[in-house]
This record gives sequence, structure tokens and C-alpha cells, in this order.
Amino acid sequence: MAQRDEAVREFVAVTDVDEERARFFLESAGWDLQLALASFFEDGAEDDIVTLPQSESGSVSRSTGPSEHRVTSFRDLMHEDEDDSDDEGQRFFAGGSERSGQQIVGPPKKKNTNEVVEDLFKGAKEHGAVPVDRAGRGPGESSRAKPFGGGGYRLGAAPEEESAYVAGERRSSSSTQDVHVVLKLWKTGFSLDDGDLRNYDDPGNALFLESIRRGEIPLELRQRSRGGQVNLDMEDHRDEDFSRPKPAFKAFAGEGQKLGSATPELVSAPRMGQQEQAAREAQASASISVDDSQPVTNIQIRLADGGRLVQKFNHTHRVSDLRQFVVNARPAMAAAEFVLMTTFPNKELTDESQTLKEANLLNAVIVQRLK
Repeated sequence: MAQRDEAVREFVAVTDVDEERARFFLESAGWDLQLALASFFEDGAEDDIVTLPQSESGSVSRSTGPSEHRVTSFRDLMHEDEDDSDDEGQRFFAGGSERSGQQIVGPPKKKNTNEVVEDLFKGAKEHGAVPVDRAGRGPGESSRAKPFGGGGYRLGAAPEEESAYVAGERRSSSSTQDVHVVLKLWKTGFSLDDGDLRNYDDPGNALFLESIRRGEIPLELRQRSRGGQVNLDMEDHRDEDFSRPKPAFKAFAGEGQKLGSATPELVSAPRMGQQEQAAREAQASASISVDDSQPVTNIQIRLADGGRLVQKFNHTHRVSDLRQFVVNARPAMAAAEFVLMTTFPNKELTDESQTLKEANLLNAVIVQRLK
């Protein structure tokens, strides 16, 4: 025992640690003093011992009180303030006893989506961004009204002066333009205007997001404006899954071939003069043989061209006689397909072999309809 106590005193004299610490290294080295010292200076002196700052007088207290010891133990490390380790990884301890051990710090903690979005908004606000209402412009539209750049006719100063066409100035395709972009921050990524979802963890998006955190316009947006101004709006959708908006309806603006008129062209027969029309109607009326000794009825026929015919018929005349009378009065109707119908109720006269009495057409009004 005396030999071990002597080894402990020599270890303490060399390393300036407490006896318990010295016994730990000596026991680990099988009470070989040289091996224990080598192990202490190789591992313990740099990784396991934390020296507190000395007082102004330069004196070192040897008190073993809990607030004045010079060695930070395993228990003390476990009670460190966790606020300073938000960006650090999880800490692990390997080997040793309650008052010894090796601390291993893992990789930094991975931020969740809410923290990523919060950092982006925080960085933007720190560099001058302010909350604003959405403007009436659509995504990707210019932030300024575009002036008219076409041509037109300049009216003459005097009535006899002809109007002259003035061509507009052509704009260079490489001219600068102001661009309005909407950055939407979703639960799993972000999107620009109505584009695809881009993941927060994608290394290809790291430079873009870092520019937003610094309050800068990313390079890819500056390239869109070709040197003009970029107005960037940020929308918070961190609690929503990505959803692509429905595309707005856009009318066809190309060219095509017109195959024909949307409605058939109406080719009307040449109008007859009033005298010729009256002669045709008189001739048609004369073609109807009426027996005054037999029952007689008057039939009114409203023609498709707006005209009107009134004719006497016997009750024994047939529906086919009505059709023939119309054709004789309007010869142009001979080549047209039409039907005769009653009014109140409307009913097509399909059986033209019936007599006027059988068809219940006595003193009736007949309407001509073109097919």
C-alpha cells in the first residue's frame, strides 16, 4: 500500500490533479507510474480535463468545494446549458467513471421544415423586407406597365391630307426588364411562381436559399431580369403540401385555315316584281276548281318568305291540293323542301291524301315551314 501511495503522490506532483484522478490513471495502467503518466498526457490532459480561468491575484485555490474545483467532471458536463448547443449535434460519452470519460460530439442537428422557413423569413426581414399585400399582378409579370410599342396611322391636319402610317420602334431583345417573382415556401420544399417543387435538402438549392437568408436576390432570378429590377414576394405555406395551381385558360393565338363559313350561305331566288307575283297568284287561284254547289271553305296559308295567300276550297279538296297551290303561287318553292303545319296546336300534315274536312282544316290557318 505504501508503494501505491507513493506512486499517487508522485503522479499528483507531476500532473497537479487530485488523488482520485491520479488513482484512476494508475489503476488503468496497472500501477505502472510511467505508463499512467504517458496515458494522462496523451489522452486525459487534452480531452478530459477542463481548466477554469484563474483569479486576478494569480493564486490557485486547492479547495475541493463544488464551485472551485479545476476539473470538470462527467456529471458537470451533463448539466451544461442546452441553449448553447442548439446548432450542435448530440453529445456522447465513452469510457471512464462518474468523474472521467471522453466526450464525442455528433454531426449538427438537422433543422425541421418550420425552422428552415422561419430562418428564411427572419433573414429577409433583417435585411429590409416588409410584409405587404399581394399585388394584382400575376406571377412572372413585369412590375411596370409596358408602353405601347406598335405602329399606327397619323391623321392628317387637313381634310385633303392623307393619313400616314407611322411604324413603332422595335425594342432590342436584350433590353432590361423588371420581373415580379413569387417564392412559395411549402412543407417539404419551395416553388417559384407556378413552377415545380424544389426540395429544401437538395444541394442544388443550397445557394439559392442561402441568398434568401442573406437578404439577396438569387443569381437565377437576376438572370431573368437581364439587369433590370427583381421584385420578390415570399408566401408562407409551411403547413401546406405542395399543390400546383390550375392553369389559366388561354385562347388560341396561332394561325389556321378556315374551311368554310360557320353557317350555310342562304341563296334566295330572285324576287319577282309585284305585277308578276300577282299574276302568279291569280294563275294559281284559277288552277283550283271550286264547285259552288258544294260546301266551300276559306284556307289561309302563311308562306315561309313572309307572304300570305287566301284561297277558296271545297271540303273535298285534299291536302296535296294545298301544296300544289303554294308551288303554283311561288314557283321557286318547287325545288325547296317544305312542310305544311297547322297552328294551335302545331301539327305537321303528313297524310296529304286526306280531304280538308277529314284533316279538320275547314277555315283553318296553314303555315309553311322550310326543312
